[in-house]
Amino acid sequence: MRLAKLAVASVSPTVGAVTSNVSRLVAVAKEMADANVTIGAFPEQVVGGYPPEDLVQWPGFLVGQWRELERFASETRQTKTVFVLGLAVSVDEQVFNTAAVVHRGRIAGVVPKEKLPTYNVFYEGRTISRGGPGLRLDARGVPFGDYRFTFDFGDVAVEVCEDGWSPDGPMRRRCYSGAEIVVNVSSSPYRMGVDSTRREMLATRAADNQALLLYANAVGGQDGLIFDGGGFIFQNGRLVFEAPRFTEGWWSTVVDLDRTKRLRMENTTWRTDCEAFRIDGEIVPSITVDGPTSDFSTLAFPAPEGGSFFLPASAKAARQIPQGPSTDPRERALDDLFEALALGVKSYYEKTGAFKQLGIALSGGRDSMLTLLVAWRAAQLIKGGAVISAFYMPSRHSSDDTRSAATVLAQELGVALQTIPIHDAVEREIEATVSMLGSRPPTELTRQNIQARIRGQRMWNWANSSGALFLQTGDMSEKAVGYTTIGGDLEGALSVIANVPKTVVIALLERLGQRFSFRGVAATLSTDPGPELADQQLAEHELMPFPVLDACLHLYAGEKMSPDEVGVALQATFPDYPAAQLAEWARRFTTLFSQSIYKWVQSPLSLHVGSLDLDRERALQMPVVQKTEWT
Repeated sequence: MRLAKLAVASVSPTVGAVTSNVSRLVAVAKEMADANVTIGAFPEQVVGGYPPEDLVQWPGFLVGQWRELERFASETRQTKTVFVLGLAVSVDEQVFNTAAVVHRGRIAGVVPKEKLPTYNVFYEGRTISRGGPGLRLDARGVPFGDYRFTFDFGDVAVEVCEDGWSPDGPMRRRCYSGAEIVVNVSSSPYRMGVDSTRREMLATRAADNQALLLYANAVGGQDGLIFDGGGFIFQNGRLVFEAPRFTEGWWSTVVDLDRTKRLRMENTTWRTDCEAFRIDGEIVPSITVDGPTSDFSTLAFPAPEGGSFFLPASAKAARQIPQGPSTDPRERALDDLFEALALGVKSYYEKTGAFKQLGIALSGGRDSMLTLLVAWRAAQLIKGGAVISAFYMPSRHSSDDTRSAATVLAQELGVALQTIPIHDAVEREIEATVSMLGSRPPTELTRQNIQARIRGQRMWNWANSSGALFLQTGDMSEKAVGYTTIGGDLEGALSVIANVPKTVVIALLERLGQRFSFRGVAATLSTDPGPELADQQLAEHELMPFPVLDACLHLYAGEKMSPDEVGVALQATFPDYPAAQLAEWARRFTTLFSQSIYKWVQSPLSLHVGSLDLDRERALQMPVVQKTEWT
């Protein structure tokens, strides 16, 4: 991990009030430094105020801005935060709209704006000169032009407002040259609807350039213009932070810079374009800025808002005010997931043309109950409908609670449920195994797996004879750590929820229970999750708490962290657990994950519903034979 704390400030400057404006900036800058901020971004032309219009033709106005920039640097020299702020600068009889980089009392460099808007309310082309590729000038001894900045935490590029509105702006060449973080200082005025356009455009720029984009916007009025503030932090296209609009202040969040680096390595399109640029284009030079920046060793990995790496926060957790029952972000995501899974089953069933009905082995547990609900919804979507057949195959370890839950939900859905006990078959298979072992008893794990394999075999026999699509019911979390049986519960023709983590399975069941008031769902959720292959068998006792397991899955398989990094990152999300216990769970997960790949590469075709899928042919291509000595 390379953690950095990034901050955006929405400030309301007054045109010409260079001293008062900078005094305000110094106060905010010191607050940022006290909070151990790595980079603090201020708006466009925040020193002199925006828009200055023809006032930039007064040399004294420009001299005053540079004087105040030097004062800002001097008064923040005891801080380690990197600051980026906007001002108008005169160089060689030309006036530029610029972003200055300040660190530890030094103006490290100044970068001019390249895209000068002359539409709508903007008239910058009247008085302002453009920067451009390869521009190298000197501003009172400070490097001025097309530069990047290298600090001890990473590589930074800066730009001004409209530069980010163009797909052909400087961000592209600077990122191809090595910039990981792009700081855009902006004074973008309010217009009805522009906030959503602005958000989408900046997300696109961050995705196009596989960069971490830090955007600061001015707030307040100036003549007839109103600036609505509202800064953003996007990481490779994903919004990780949004500041409130129409208010002054500053806000921060912690990001992992290694994530940007990793996503660049994974994105073959970006990498190929970068290769072409580095062969034919001119690399933007970097200014190495000496001296330590803020202490990033004290930063904690950012815990996901709402507690889940796989789901958005609910409206309450996200501190939003819902406008209706369907506006909650988490509920909307769960409803969409349910429809997507059902559509996947429906399309597979119809387009193959090989099946006459849907079949499922129903245990009364969470996974099979969710799969049954998806099948129920898919049957509604299938042209002419589809029959669903469900089978409950208890052993002596099956509980009355799960049996009751399966029975109730099947009745509520109008699904025929047959009970076919497997106890006698299990005993016969154990006897055969003992004979093969030379009278030695099978292991306890084998005894458990025999039950699952008998169920899988019976389902296949039934499916083959009835022309049914046999739906496999395992979830992503248990699949990832091998908490499955080859030839048993890993069997099926289509894996419905194999890329849905366990915590999402539970959340989706809760949501469906809320929507449809199914008593069977409530009964299932009231039981302790476990495979019921042995007495009193609880999955979380044998593995780890499901929220921790899913966090490990995201951090290790998704974010490509080392086991030690996973253990550290877990501490921010699960502060109630001892650090040593979290580290042990992280090591246990990574060991089980690498040892279980041989299992999940044999699983059926699965529906793909996330950016992290356990499917060797389509998503996460992992060598089956591997060791984790590199960790």
